[in-house]
Amino acid sequence: MSHGRHVTMLTEGTYPHVHGGVSTWCDQLVRGMPEIDFNVIALTGSGREPVTWELPRNVYRHTAVPLWGPPPARRMRSGLRGKARRRFTETYETFLLSLLDPAPGGSARGFSEALRELALLARCGRLAPAMRSESVLRLLMTVWTRPGLATADAEPTIHDALTATDLLEHALRPLSVRIPPDSVAHAVSSGLATLPALAAKYHDEVPFLLTEHGIYLRERYLGYRSAEQRWPVKALMLGFYRELNTEGYRQADLITPCNQYNRRWEERGGADSERIRTVYNGVDPHAFPEAGPEPEVPTLSWCGRIDPIKDLETLIRAYAFMREELPALRLRLFGPVPAGCEEYKLKLEKLAAELGVTDGISYEGRIEQVAQAYAAGSIVMLSSISEGFPFSIIEAMSCGRTTVSTDVGGVREAVGDTGLVVPPREPETMARATLALLRDDERRAELGRMSRKRVVEKFTLHQSVDGFRHIYRELSGQPVLPVHVGDEWTQRLADPWYKELAADGSLW
Repeated sequence: MSHGRHVTMLTEGTYPHVHGGVSTWCDQLVRGMPEIDFNVIALTGSGREPVTWELPRNVYRHTAVPLWGPPPARRMRSGLRGKARRRFTETYETFLLSLLDPAPGGSARGFSEALRELALLARCGRLAPAMRSESVLRLLMTVWTRPGLATADAEPTIHDALTATDLLEHALRPLSVRIPPDSVAHAVSSGLATLPALAAKYHDEVPFLLTEHGIYLRERYLGYRSAEQRWPVKALMLGFYRELNTEGYRQADLITPCNQYNRRWEERGGADSERIRTVYNGVDPHAFPEAGPEPEVPTLSWCGRIDPIKDLETLIRAYAFMREELPALRLRLFGPVPAGCEEYKLKLEKLAAELGVTDGISYEGRIEQVAQAYAAGSIVMLSSISEGFPFSIIEAMSCGRTTVSTDVGGVREAVGDTGLVVPPREPETMARATLALLRDDERRAELGRMSRKRVVEKFTLHQSVDGFRHIYRELSGQPVLPVHVGDEWTQRLADPWYKELAADGSLW
């Protein structure tokens, strides 16, 4: 593809600045296709985040796009005047109404047309100053109190208008990002990462591929449950994410969910089923070999980032319940504490102290040999309230460890009949299921053997990468060429650098 269309990969808060499941998937994709050139555009917080992944040679450009802080001075232009101002005001009013009045058949078209116009303003540096004018604040106050809207009786304040405008302006900044017109735009999440792809689709006819791991919109709703903003602000922002999510589904040339659960969500969100193609995440069974004997002391292992969406409170409560019957049981938590989640870890430590189980829980941090984290447990746990197709589960399965997981996202599809799946946020149910496995050595061993077999048959890295290789060629209008496992894939797996990367946890 280096002689035709190349790929612009769009990320938000993940690759190449943060480690974790989605970042692992991005790195696998880029390294798995050395014959394809990648342009990585990463939406970040401040723009000062370090690059934590070693980018391969086929990433010919990497650009960090900060969502926060002041817009770059060189891109700030003067405000709009005359007809241009009147047109912007009309467009922005349509945009606001599409967020606050989701009437069937009405908001979709209004949002799409308004976003097209806003993208043009963003590209010439005029959107941010236009949104921060006093007249726009007055317009928002008027729209909020329009009869019939859910915010009409909420008594919004000027502070609410300033807060909402600030949040919207920052969220819309990716509209100014230009994607090379000869590339395929691949947004690896719904939400803000789709904005540059949508602008390129509208104005440059760039093919648009959308991949979802977790359900972005669902996670925004979960996040805003505890947000400090008042109802008018929440209503506006959740309306924005809802309409943006739907527009991404509607405009994408192809949508590639990583599980059937996501596919059903996308179909309900307005995506055409004929443009949806499920491609499961995959792991390299050689990098995650059979773990061997279990630890002598019964141990529960968990791998991931310390983050509220992983709902480690439920896991700790379940562990406390199990400790009453198995006092020797240990819980080992492997993974980093991302910036901003330090207080969450303190909250977990306080909960463990209140439950009297601090002595049995260890925070291991980021581990270099990730497969060892799964080998450290008799059972591998997952307690998340939202997931896509979690690497921690299929990696553990590849290592021959059975799992107890919450029934979210594609977890049930991944596990099949090789582990136990329980409802989220039910610590006692999780505890009873886990205790049943801990007391049955034979069943636990058999489920471990079945787990590895399932990964080798269904969820290998080669299958996943090759699926996207074909999709990239299809969207770029190039012939889909057969790829043989014995060709460059085998050579890559034999590369000592690749083996070292897998072993030291960089693919995690």
